[in-house]
Amino acid sequence: MSAPDRQAHWQNVYTTKTEKEVSWYQDRPSISLEFIDAARIGRDAAIVDIGGGASRLVDALLEAGYGNLTVLDLSEAALAVSRKRIGPPAASVKWLTGDVTTWQPSQQYDVWHDRAAFHFLAEEKDRKAYISRLKAALRNGGQTIIGTFAINGPERCSGLPVVRYDAASLAALLGPDFRLLADRVEEHRMPWGASQIFQYSGFLFHSPQIRRRN
Repeated sequence: MSAPDRQAHWQNVYTTKTEKEVSWYQDRPSISLEFIDAARIGRDAAIVDIGGGASRLVDALLEAGYGNLTVLDLSEAALAVSRKRIGPPAASVKWLTGDVTTWQPSQQYDVWHDRAAFHFLAEEKDRKAYISRLKAALRNGGQTIIGTFAINGPERCSGLPVVRYDAASLAALLGPDFRLLADRVEEHRMPWGASQIFQYSGFLFHSPQIRRRN
């Protein structure tokens, strides 16, 4: 699926469904918050949430005192849901509409979080483009937290095929610049009671090439 097609798909999802009508809804993203807490970063650290449109992660991070937050999503409608829900504090967040595979980061981040986008990248060229942006956006010594459908998770979501991962296969794909720090499996309960299996992996980014340039 091309970037424009992805954008049209997700814009349609968030203009026709409410928050609790999508399978990935979480009232509180507890595991993501645990991984971010384990990163031991300051409240002024730069955090980007990839595909975080209507997610409540940004709400929880604002409540915890984090003040340098960016949310990137394909759907402007999804971002609008979050801005409306959060109210005035949303003005402190950078809200970006775009596709992560074509995005040109304008800053570097201490933490890159993604529970929404990576497993939808079914084509190798899109995964390579994603990893290229990840390396460009993450500072040396920064951490990435990626949540995907687990090996025994669903094969499709929102009508689209997904790629399922465990920590080892995700680490192999990201390459040697990323060192696995922790992983965890979650049985996510959807709003209507059924469950999906997710897996989360946290990595430390360290690139010798960047060190030599510095």
